Amino acid sequence: MRIAISGTHSTGKTTLVEELHRALSTYEAFDEPYYLLEEEGHEFGEMPCLEDFELQLDRSIKCITDSEKDSIFDRCPADLLAYLLTHRESEAFDIDLWLPRIRRAMDRLDLIVFIPVEVPDRMIGGESEYGDLRRRVDEELREVLVDDRYGLGVDVLELTGTISERVHQILTHLSNIGA
Repeated sequence: MRIAISGTHSTGKTTLVEELHRALSTYEAFDEPYYLLEEEGHEFGEMPCLEDFELQLDRSIKCITDSEKDSIFDRCPADLLAYLLTHRESEAFDIDLWLPRIRRAMDRLDLIVFIPVEVPDRMIGGESEYGDLRRRVDEELREVLVDDRYGLGVDVLELTGTISERVHQILTHLSNIGA
């Protein structure tokens, strides 16, 4: 199974990936593209530019298409697409150029776990400096994944609750589908 954990920033994705990886220890876990690129020396500004998000989208696609079975991804192409569509320079983003590659990568995923912003918000520390962006990306991601705006046709499991509740829900879902 290839599983992607998806959601806007500060929803607990990375913590969920870590806990899920503990429960599925034979799986390979992949950091989100931002951190992979940083490890390779790419320097991001405080707010990544459009090209930075495109670079992350490209890395996300490559991670998924090059992966073996039994992988857990912190983010997927849909996440980066949502950031690109809400970016202040979004009119310069050519979605038609990217959609075929995004679809091919998303087709390789067996399950996408969508972690929405909860009400009340579980984010520790209250509203972040980028709270408006966080809400817009969350809404866009819901349209891309749950409403399937671009016909990606992926299995989406939307989760709320504590980290342990989320892990339990994923493992139950995997058990129910015979994974």
